[in-house]
Amino acid sequence: MFWFWFLVGPALILTVASVIAERGRAAYIASRLAAKRSDRPPVTVIVPVKGRDEGLRENLAALASLDYPDYELLIVAHSAADIPPGVLPARSRIVLAHGDRPHTGEKVQNLVAAVQAARKQSRVFAFADSDGRVPRRWLEALVDPLADESVGAATGFRWFTPQPANFGSVLRGVWDAVSGGMLGPGDNPFVWGGAMAIRKQTFFQVRILEYWKNTVSDDYALSAAVHAAGLTIAYAPGALVPSPERVSLSELFSWARRQITITRVYARDLWLRGLLAHLFYCGAMAASLVAGLHGHPVGWWMLAAQVLPGIWKGARRAAMARLVLPEYKAWFRRCGWLHALYAPLATWLWLWALLAAAFGSTIKWRGYRYELKKPTPAERV
Repeated sequence: MFWFWFLVGPALILTVASVIAERGRAAYIASRLAAKRSDRPPVTVIVPVKGRDEGLRENLAALASLDYPDYELLIVAHSAADIPPGVLPARSRIVLAHGDRPHTGEKVQNLVAAVQAARKQSRVFAFADSDGRVPRRWLEALVDPLADESVGAATGFRWFTPQPANFGSVLRGVWDAVSGGMLGPGDNPFVWGGAMAIRKQTFFQVRILEYWKNTVSDDYALSAAVHAAGLTIAYAPGALVPSPERVSLSELFSWARRQITITRVYARDLWLRGLLAHLFYCGAMAASLVAGLHGHPVGWWMLAAQVLPGIWKGARRAAMARLVLPEYKAWFRRCGWLHALYAPLATWLWLWALLAAAFGSTIKWRGYRYELKKPTPAERV
């Protein structure tokens, strides 16, 4: 039974710790949503566009109609050919980057061009992705944590709301919600590029433009710069972004591998911690199942002790997302329960993605092939 308890013991400890963390995260989300907001600095909102995303016209229209008193919307692309006809809202300004740096991702080059084109009176830069449909108070929630001078950047996250909800798309949402579950009170390990905000003064003080040189990942680079400056990253739960995008099962596997490959290259500690945890999680589930099938009742009890908290966490994450996105209550009635049902399967998908990302550093993204490499300090100059 040594190997059984070698796997099950740490898995149970990790499970208990994650349940405690989830409870603390829920309390934090409730408190942030109830907090009163006052400061409304002028903002430049930047969204890069590369071809036609599902619902692109509606997504950009949502960014153009935010409930915020003073902001400009910059839509940035490599060239005019990347912006489909008929999608641009009236309240927007177009920036064409025409970037040609071979070792820097096209999205990063687009963001640099947009920052340089931003109006002078803006005091905050906020960044969005073109495949999300932000709620009207998204910007207000995202900017609010920046009132604390110790906060270097604020981040939201995404919540996949595929319609109709096919198996691959819902499983992707359950899998991705685990990353969102890492965000909560205190300092956070990363910002998510589809919902991040930073004070303009901080942006230049912590040298984001230097950190964006020779990288594909805008968000991990910004996270590194903020933390290197001794500042924190605050989670803004009200800046949760619904995404109606749908994928097939095969697209899910390639998408998940790409996400984790980026993490392994640019945030190796996060990848290692995730890999170690899921080796114990999945190893303990397998060991418990084998023990149960061989007539040891403790195996079934330990399997339940691992699976049931995971189901509870999946349901809890969906409940918190529903609290933030009341306009999607019909979707949550239809699909929210699947976040509980699919939670054990998502754990195994996480193990697969973490292992698959260990081999090779090449990804395909928005029509480009990138060989990922974390830039050295000398390469940022």
